[in-house]
Amino acid sequence: MKKYVVTGGAGFIGSHIAEHLLQMGHQVTVIDNLRTGFEKNLKGLNVRFFEEDIRNKKLIDKIITNTDCIFHLAALVSVPESLLKIRECIDINTIGTLNILEAAKNNSNCKVVLSTSAANYGDNPISPKVETMSPEPMTPYDITKLDGEYFLKMFLDQYNVPTASLRYFNVFGPRQNPKSAYAAAVPIFINNALQNKPITIYGDGLQTRDFIYVKDVVKANMLASKVGNGTYNVALGHSTSVLELAKKVIDLTNSTSEIQFLDNRPGDIKHSKANPSKFNTLGFKPDYSIEEALKETIKFYDLELSTKINQ
Repeated sequence: MKKYVVTGGAGFIGSHIAEHLLQMGHQVTVIDNLRTGFEKNLKGLNVRFFEEDIRNKKLIDKIITNTDCIFHLAALVSVPESLLKIRECIDINTIGTLNILEAAKNNSNCKVVLSTSAANYGDNPISPKVETMSPEPMTPYDITKLDGEYFLKMFLDQYNVPTASLRYFNVFGPRQNPKSAYAAAVPIFINNALQNKPITIYGDGLQTRDFIYVKDVVKANMLASKVGNGTYNVALGHSTSVLELAKKVIDLTNSTSEIQFLDNRPGDIKHSKANPSKFNTLGFKPDYSIEEALKETIKFYDLELSTKINQ
């Protein structure tokens, strides 16, 4: 049995990581201030839970003792909110990450795996994105995620703290909040399709994204906890258009939803695709196709919707 800490563990991805670690028989501590996470995501999971903020350095040092690995997902995650609250974004995402790294430094050979973002590439039109490209962050959220990557490398180089930064592309799956300020297309499309409501697409729908299932992201975190020190793209390496995604969702849900098109959203990137070969050479291979992942995700939201209707 190993001891793991998951910051942001009541969130979408974090709760899946915590669940997997428990299934593997490990001891799991979750730190989450429930700003965007939910206790219901941890329902039935035997975790040690602290409703605390990663900015509380003294408490973080106290919680993170005799720990084998920290999966660091806690962050201010809303891009629009980061633009409105720049200093708070820096405080949470950069200073908070430093608190985690300093706590890890006090634990012998405790690895830190940071959840970071493909947003660090900005709107660079070069595709596919590869880790050696110069970052072009566009928002406080992007900048602070990049800060985290640099600090992880610094702690590796200066203090020999093992670290890995995982740049997620478009993650989707059960427990993703369709009502959040930064909601992704997949849960919104699925919820609308299940209710036969119109599915709205900004632009012509030909913009492409590199979607990856949350359980494959969990698999990526498990691998990164064992091997590799550096920054890695986590993606399928395959692009799907937003229009194609909407049609797949409608087909898989047997929905009568109509697709409606609105004007382009300013700042939207037209195409996003990863070159995941650097991480793949470490042994990463996703298990889920888009179709398989969508089917599992639809089951979750269908059950959630049925439960609400019957309450």
